[in-house]
Amino acid sequence: MEFFTTLEDILQTPSPHEKIKKFEKFYTLYKGNRLDFNHSQKSKVFSSPSFEEICNIVPATKVPRRRGLKTKEERAILVHSIAHIEYSAIDLALDHSYRFKDMPKEFYDDWLEVAEDEIRHFLMLEKILHELGFKYGDFAVHSFLFDTSMATLNLLDRMAVIPRYLEASGLDANPKIMQRLEKLNDEFATKLKEALHTILHEEITHVKKGDKWFKWACQKQKIPISQFFEIVENYLPGATKKKEFVNVEFRKKAGYSCEELEVISKEEICHDKNT
Repeated sequence: MEFFTTLEDILQTPSPHEKIKKFEKFYTLYKGNRLDFNHSQKSKVFSSPSFEEICNIVPATKVPRRRGLKTKEERAILVHSIAHIEYSAIDLALDHSYRFKDMPKEFYDDWLEVAEDEIRHFLMLEKILHELGFKYGDFAVHSFLFDTSMATLNLLDRMAVIPRYLEASGLDANPKIMQRLEKLNDEFATKLKEALHTILHEEITHVKKGDKWFKWACQKQKIPISQFFEIVENYLPGATKKKEFVNVEFRKKAGYSCEELEVISKEEICHDKNT
């Protein structure tokens, strides 16, 4: 079995559970060093995401809004939106491994490990969704993460934009959702908070891996790390807009410097800029 062609097949598999089953077989072979690597294989630029056959893809402005948490449907909309992010993240991690050839083995180790985490996150949320009487695909979704990944086809930009910027944004958003759930005192809130707590802490590692390989690419290309936000702004105009809340503690753990945090935070982050 060849590494890159197998990943190409997994990436294009529309059924979540078939995709997961294929990945598990592939990952077992990978960890046993039983795969061949053809680094001359040409990576595809995919025209549509794997979830196209399952989900109704609409512009981000048309996605159901996450308003109340009183009814089962309102709760399902929230869970579905998070599950979709985690499902998209499976393909993002797999695409990192598939797209970039002739990388150190540690690169493939890192992103396949992330894919395994994202699968577990998706399954946790899918279970909660099923308990509410819904399934993945019941609500419209957007393809922003997929579209952005297909726009960032070189290693430096991909690592900067996807794991180091967009995934880091989840470190800020997750605690806000858990705060909303604190107002509920029921089994649903408890289960979702547990899932979100797991996701939040494991996402630190994912962002840190993006940080590591972004800095690795900077060193290879002799590009200053300080160009991070300039790179991101090329793809996501407004990325440096000041945020009301920045998860300073977790972003620091993931590799962000004080100078970077102060670019995106409305508050002064560090008195000692070398911290």
